Amino acid sequence: CHYDEQGECMAARSLEFFLGPCQVVDAEIGNGERFGMEHLREPITEPRVLFRTGTFPDPERWNDDFAGIEPGLIESLGAQGVRTIGIDTPSVDLLSAEELIAHRACARCDITILEGLQLTDVPAGRYELIALPLKLEGFDASPVRALLRTL
Repeated sequence: CHYDEQGECMAARSLEFFLGPCQVVDAEIGNGERFGMEHLREPITEPRVLFRTGTFPDPERWNDDFAGIEPGLIESLGAQGVRTIGIDTPSVDLLSAEELIAHRACARCDITILEGLQLTDVPAGRYELIALPLKLEGFDASPVRALLRTL
């Protein structure tokens, strides 16, 4: 709800967004760029997708030029039933973005966002995602301990 006044806060968000089949996908993109469908190595087949960009490799050392997601990709994924998008960067939008166009696309498509994921050593493929948020009344986000279990 921090980027959509009509959005649900954490306590109201269904756990189905945070638990179930998912897919880790590599996005071939340079630092400071947005990626779209043409940057993905494989088609999306699961209702939850986690993108590995490699553009924020060390959470102990901040870099401003991490990658973001094109709103068109989010809208395409929403149309095919994707409910959750995760990324290995601090945001689905570029740090320099004055308007949060990827966040707003997620809101329009009712897609939940997981940011700051550590996917460096996770092979691309299908998994079960377990990333349950705390039930925080009035909060727009929550920490999770995201786990992937092989299917």
